[in-house]
Amino acid sequence: MKKLSLFICLLLSAPLLFSARIIRGPYIEDPTQTTMILKWQTDVSTPGWLEYGPAPRCNQIMTVVPEGTQHKAVLYGLVPNQDFCYRVYVYNEARDGAQEPAEGTFRTLYSAERKTVNFLALGATGADKPVGENGEAVPDDAAAARANLAELMKKEKSDFLIHTGNITHSGLNEDADREFFTPFKDVLVKNPLFVALGPNEYGPDRENRESKAFLRANYSRYHDMSWSRATPKYYSFDSANARFVFLDTNVAEGAVWAPEIGEKSTQTEWLKSTLASAGEKWKIVVINAPAYSSGARGANNEVFLNWVKIFEDYGVNLVLQGGDANYERTFPMFRGEARPRGVTYVTLGTAAPQPGKRENPDPSTARFVSARHYAAGKIVDRKLTLKVYNEKGKELDKLEIYL
Repeated sequence: MKKLSLFICLLLSAPLLFSARIIRGPYIEDPTQTTMILKWQTDVSTPGWLEYGPAPRCNQIMTVVPEGTQHKAVLYGLVPNQDFCYRVYVYNEARDGAQEPAEGTFRTLYSAERKTVNFLALGATGADKPVGENGEAVPDDAAAARANLAELMKKEKSDFLIHTGNITHSGLNEDADREFFTPFKDVLVKNPLFVALGPNEYGPDRENRESKAFLRANYSRYHDMSWSRATPKYYSFDSANARFVFLDTNVAEGAVWAPEIGEKSTQTEWLKSTLASAGEKWKIVVINAPAYSSGARGANNEVFLNWVKIFEDYGVNLVLQGGDANYERTFPMFRGEARPRGVTYVTLGTAAPQPGKRENPDPSTARFVSARHYAAGKIVDRKLTLKVYNEKGKELDKLEIYL
């Protein structure tokens, strides 16, 4: 603490016009075995600083973040398979010291010899705030669902959080706090976030060539996903004996600036090489537009025609998808039929919007539930278990897959 006290004194000697308040985060993204990105936002421009270290020694390393309102610290020199803790500091109102820090924890990704992975997954956290006919406030069921899901999720043991896309209903950053960062704050403070982009991230005018800046202004400025040739649109990462592959399906949703998904496209070639190089690892793909769905929107034919055979040929075990506002699980599918060694598709399509009904029945469906939900996944060596819960904590489904 002596180093921190000295640093605070040095900062206090510098001119500062306003005290600062953290209004978003801290939240963590882009973990590797040796690095992590920590972000937070303040209401006024200010320098920032944080302490971190292997839990419980949170003050082992200190780093300074330049003045601004959008704060980003890249933490280097970490080690695999390790729990870390951190503290983020800002000035108090009197500007004569620091406020109580915002604290959190994270876990670096596991090295290949480890055989256990825990993760959380959900999708479609965005839903507009309802207003009565005369502008009066009405009960916000979506907000209540977010709060309930977040309360349940923060109690789960997990290494990271997967989002199947559509973080907000509008795609606008101005809606992200109410619809995502604030309700899920206690989850994001300890779970690195991975997102498969949905059409909302590309904006309402995604079919217009002039909409190119929307994704950059409202999403890319605030998120850092793992490296790929098309960051942040598609990417992969490994943890323990599993490879997670995040794809961008939005060209099939009319987003003209999204990467192509056709047979000869760069994304498809990247997908093949990424799956092929995974070897005997678990292969889990995350997409937004569903390849199989019996919900109101139904399966996306372009995704189905271009990628389903690749998933089967390269041994994908599980596909987590969004797109439809319901929970659905298929039988293991191979060449359009249920087969024991096929690919299982799980739709995690609504954490906030009104759940949809099954309007396009298909024999691929093993389980369908119209409910808001989240999933908790666990890999132990050659067994994967996925449990799905509604906003009241009731178990909706349990999936077991063996490698």
